[in-house]
Amino acid sequence: MARATVGELMREWRTRRRRSQMDLSHDVGVSTRHLSFVETGRSRPSPELVLAVAEHLDVPLRERNRMLLAAGYAPRFGERALDDPGLERALGSLRRMLDAHDPYPGVVIDRRWDVLLANAAAARLVDGLPDHVVRPRLNVFRVCLHPDGLAPATLDFADWATYLLRQIRRTVELTGDAELAALEQEVLAYPTVAGLDRVERTDEGDDPPLLVPFRLATPAGELSFFTTLTTFGTPRDVTLEELCVELFFPSDDATEARLRA
Repeated sequence: MARATVGELMREWRTRRRRSQMDLSHDVGVSTRHLSFVETGRSRPSPELVLAVAEHLDVPLRERNRMLLAAGYAPRFGERALDDPGLERALGSLRRMLDAHDPYPGVVIDRRWDVLLANAAAARLVDGLPDHVVRPRLNVFRVCLHPDGLAPATLDFADWATYLLRQIRRTVELTGDAELAALEQEVLAYPTVAGLDRVERTDEGDDPPLLVPFRLATPAGELSFFTTLTTFGTPRDVTLEELCVELFFPSDDATEARLRA
């Protein structure tokens, strides 16, 4: 397949963000005519213009590098392997965060929600699941929505699955990641997800929860969690930008007691 030009990439991201040429050109500080010429390939943008457009369109760092390469410039943002010595301090901080969070589950995920790091409590949640669910890599969307994963044990599956499906759709729109889009189509075909419109939601009465809980039936009894997502501030590295920490907290006293026991 032919490689996309920088103009095509700009137009793709502008369309994805639902921005007009006039609106974007005003924010970037160039004429609409010039932006139009760049998108159609009649003008070559400077690297400063490429980065300014990417900034205003909230393009991920990985895709900003791709835009620069398409325009004939060198990438500006590095991408390191997880075992790179330059990431040792950042990853050490993440491991300490997960260890300190135990006995509550915690994981570090990438932009596709593949689990890169997990504490002991998180590992126990997926212990015993079949290999075709957890391999070749453990993915939050797959393990939570697959009929052979945690879906049968999730007591409020309709609400939890709806939250996850919104997350994967939002992430696909933000990143444009083709593999994540393929994963979205995979999970939408699961019988557990395909039947969501026929699942009766739990009646929360007059006092609904402030957060969507993740309620799991386990041999130790019911566990109920709410989660938080944390990212690095102002990253300048592709790998760091794509890392996210998901921490699970007990949403009731009974869950806290069972986890600590």
